[in-house]
Amino acid sequence: MALATNLGFPRIGLKRELKRAVERYWSGRIDLNQMKATASEIRRGNWHLQKQIGIDHIPSNDFSLYDHVLDTIATVGAVPSRYGWNGGEVDTDTYFAMARGTAEIPAMEMTKWFDTNYHYIVPEFEPDQQFALSSLKPLVDFTEARELGILTRPVLLGLISFLMLGKAVEADFSPLDLLDNLLPVYEEVITKLAEAGAELIQIDEPMLALELPHEAGDAYRSAFDRLNSAAGDTKILLTAYFADFKPNADLALSLPIDALHLDLVRGPDQLAEMLTYLPEKMSLSLGVIDGRNVWRADLEAALATVETAANALGNERVMIAPSCSLLHCPIDLDMETELDAELKGWMAFSKQKLQEITILTRAINEGRPFISDHLKDNHNFQENRATSSRTHNEQVRRRMSSISEEMMRRKSPFVVRSKAQKQNIDLPLLPSTTIGSYPQTAEVRQARADFRKGKLTAADYESFLKEQIEQTVRFQEETGLDVLVHGEFERMDMVEYFGEQMEGVAFTKLGWVQSYGSRYVKPPVIYGDVHRPKAMTVDWISYAQSLTDKPMKGMLTGPVTILQWSFVRDDQPRRDTAYQIALAIRDEVADLEKAGIKIIQIDEPAFREGLPLRREERDEYLQWAVNAFRIASSVVDDRTQIHTHMCYSEFNEFIKPIAALDADAISIEASRSNMELLDAFVRFDYPNEIGPGVYDIHSPRIPPKEEIKDRLSKALKVLRHDQLWVNPDCGLKTRGWPEVTESLRNMVEAAGELRRELSKG
Repeated sequence: MALATNLGFPRIGLKRELKRAVERYWSGRIDLNQMKATASEIRRGNWHLQKQIGIDHIPSNDFSLYDHVLDTIATVGAVPSRYGWNGGEVDTDTYFAMARGTAEIPAMEMTKWFDTNYHYIVPEFEPDQQFALSSLKPLVDFTEARELGILTRPVLLGLISFLMLGKAVEADFSPLDLLDNLLPVYEEVITKLAEAGAELIQIDEPMLALELPHEAGDAYRSAFDRLNSAAGDTKILLTAYFADFKPNADLALSLPIDALHLDLVRGPDQLAEMLTYLPEKMSLSLGVIDGRNVWRADLEAALATVETAANALGNERVMIAPSCSLLHCPIDLDMETELDAELKGWMAFSKQKLQEITILTRAINEGRPFISDHLKDNHNFQENRATSSRTHNEQVRRRMSSISEEMMRRKSPFVVRSKAQKQNIDLPLLPSTTIGSYPQTAEVRQARADFRKGKLTAADYESFLKEQIEQTVRFQEETGLDVLVHGEFERMDMVEYFGEQMEGVAFTKLGWVQSYGSRYVKPPVIYGDVHRPKAMTVDWISYAQSLTDKPMKGMLTGPVTILQWSFVRDDQPRRDTAYQIALAIRDEVADLEKAGIKIIQIDEPAFREGLPLRREERDEYLQWAVNAFRIASSVVDDRTQIHTHMCYSEFNEFIKPIAALDADAISIEASRSNMELLDAFVRFDYPNEIGPGVYDIHSPRIPPKEEIKDRLSKALKVLRHDQLWVNPDCGLKTRGWPEVTESLRNMVEAAGELRRELSKG
């Protein structure tokens, strides 16, 4: 019999119960046992739901209080010494300290999980580092499910990927050198799971989808020989996702494993080769349901793929699965009571994707006639989507065809623009600013909720927002910031806000996905041709500018970020959708300039995230991604200054494409890595202006003035005085006003002291 399986389920709860529990624990409103009780309730609900749907292999240890890589750090005892952990079990407060930092200790670095908008905590490694089993979470979760009568498939982040996803701290060595030190801990975990009754263990090795250094191949062979021995009679499923196995197919097929997972959404062409060379007793997990988007699967096409494998291998060697963990999808489309029936008919969330998997499994085991009604309904939905007038707008298509090279170029080179901007905008050396958002307090959130529920009139809500903007403008003036922002109180999310005002975009009520920790986002659903019916930000920015003589930045989200952080239509190239969004943003940029706004920031934090995992595919992406930004930004006069912001994006390897954006100034995350990003500017003479973030806003820690000044001094060793901006590394919406007040005062004072020192020569 073919098996219906899953690689991972969203951990956040149907109504974001995990977020509320974790944040209440952080604030002291509930205790540890109450938080753990909520977590357990979510896990149990997930397992019962999957069992009810008919999933044969239900994952465990896919749940996390914060991040599954951080869970692995705790499991193997890879706790950096600065957290004062002295061995034994890693306690909850140490766990959260690594993720968020404390008042005294900075958090660990955070970066994007491959090409997704999920962020993971970056492991830190030292030469000869020792590891020890320091958390029994994989075993505890497995046992909890077994006590419910559910035999799960434990999920482990593979040790090679874990090492390669980490960073070497203060030493020039390869984390792979630590393999022999780490292997005994993984052997111990696998042995304990086998002894507890696990029949199959899922080991995620997503690095196998990338180009690997030569030594990684030897590491994989050595590691899996020992893990296979530790597993005994328990079987091992090796998974990789987000691409095909092409660079490492021979390596994967040579490992002593019992089953191999293929992402057949991102790598559909790999199946034929794998079927040809698959070892005789190895099974295949077929990832035919898209784990990263919300569109209903084409069941006929997916079934044809599964039938090809089943005919070659026999049903008993076939597992049917999503392409990757469903972590990246919302939970249940049935909860969306406000989506219209046509749009809803085109979509599937995690629950519905698992139902698609069980339908396909039934077709393989019982035959097509048993699912004929499902196939017919699915075909009708696919046909409706393909022919619907809602997906095509002729005016947008005509404008797309008129995009020219001239539309992608500023009128003058930066050296000319810079002089014009200095005459137009009066700024000191080392100008200070913030990234855009200010604290979204409980009062702000309540007012927004009351407005949406009809408890607050539009006029009263607008008045409230204007009060918030004015207070924030006055705060920035009093603090001494040089370039102000309006605070973004009208926006719940930087992508959702713009998507709500564009045609061709839909929104969900409970379509939340995890971005990092307790930060969840509700991505827009781009289903048709995108355009902007009217101005989106001009009134708010113009009002804020009317309150001050200091320059006010217009705050926009860039086309690539809107694309990356949305669920994007899959019936046309992503480039085309990006260009449509770019034209909409271009119109907004032009309107802001007409309204007298002298500085316009077009945020692109997802620019690096969109980079294909394979090097041979990157040039094409970078070309259209750069073009999209330039379409959006190049409409302005030389005197108008264009900024962009990027965060947690590891720029070093592609600094030239960032320079090709030709933004007048770029702000970037640099604090968690202690300004390591500046290494890129040693090797590359970045021509324009730059603000490397001088403190981490994702931590409650308040940075001392001396620390900020030291970071600015480091920046001045590789950047010109007239290049450097002073700013935090991201927006401030998740922080409280007391933290923001003290941190920004320290930042402004540090900049002022350094400015005075520079002026003295």
